[in-house]
Amino acid sequence: MRIVVSGGGTGGHIYPALALIKEIKKHHSHVEFLYIGTNNGLENNIVKREGIDFKAIEITGFKRKLSFENVKTVTRFLKGVKVSKKYLRDFKPDVVIGTGGYVCGPVVYAASKLNIPTIIHEQNSLPGITNKFLSRYVDKVAICFEDARKYFPEHKVVLTGNPRASEVLGQDAEKGRRSLGLKAFKKTVLIFGGSRGAKAINEAVLEMIPTLHDKPYQVVYVTGEVHYDKVMKEMDALGDSSHVVIKPFIHNMPEVLACVDLIVSRAGATSLAEITALGIPSILIPSPYVTANHQEKNARSLSDHDAAIMLREQELNGSLLLSHIDDILLNEAKLDQMKNASRKLGIPDAALRLYQVMKNLSRK
Repeated sequence: MRIVVSGGGTGGHIYPALALIKEIKKHHSHVEFLYIGTNNGLENNIVKREGIDFKAIEITGFKRKLSFENVKTVTRFLKGVKVSKKYLRDFKPDVVIGTGGYVCGPVVYAASKLNIPTIIHEQNSLPGITNKFLSRYVDKVAICFEDARKYFPEHKVVLTGNPRASEVLGQDAEKGRRSLGLKAFKKTVLIFGGSRGAKAINEAVLEMIPTLHDKPYQVVYVTGEVHYDKVMKEMDALGDSSHVVIKPFIHNMPEVLACVDLIVSRAGATSLAEITALGIPSILIPSPYVTANHQEKNARSLSDHDAAIMLREQELNGSLLLSHIDDILLNEAKLDQMKNASRKLGIPDAALRLYQVMKNLSRK
């Protein structure tokens, strides 16, 4: 079996692709992959590190306002289609899957024009421009949130979930606790703002720190590497912070998630897939800096089903955040209700579901 995967720009498009590749390898001992991305995207380094064959095209996204750059983008798109067709003819894939980002546009479009079976995977509740465009040409559209269904041709849509959800299952909670020096008999709240951290969340947590001494739960606070030194200086000024575990980044996140009772985070699609697969309640603070405010739509997909509480960044402060943490962790009935609601929304077998869609379309 020969498979072309394309997705790039951010980790939210790349890591689901890599999770799918791992799942496919479980079912096929003889499978070849070609990953088509861009040289200036994160995928260039991440995919090559995984030992997957990688080829690049040049592409940029459309500006939402009238701009001469859009003329250049059209030119790059057409050139990208031409180059992609050459890659596809040389590689002869049985199926092509796009996991999001501008690079998918020319790659998946080229595959459809060559009559190669095609799938796009949409991680968010509110689809991006590229996937909306491609939905007219592909064979199947895989979604992660039911809220995304209405944006695509109904007969093409299948709910698969995000393959990253499958990677957090079956992890060793005790190993996660030991790695952070946590106590097994205490509930744990994990606070993080994504891989780079989030200034507004950091500010709210710093407000909370002095009031956390006597709480019957433990706090793990991930600042993001960019903010870590500044946060630690402010922590020194606050005095004793031994009651909070502070890290710039967590490299064993699946193990840590296994020992967590509540999460405070942004509302990126991958994070939500992971926490619902595990049935973890959450307090979600959507980033207001993302395209079309799609993180708020993601957050509402959980909060509307009582699996999460959503707080807008402009209303966030330490006392409000602390009151919601207390309200969940100190109320066993509410904690259990939110766990069950979160688990109902989770799709722990997402990688297998997406593989099966791909297998049904594949030429082999």
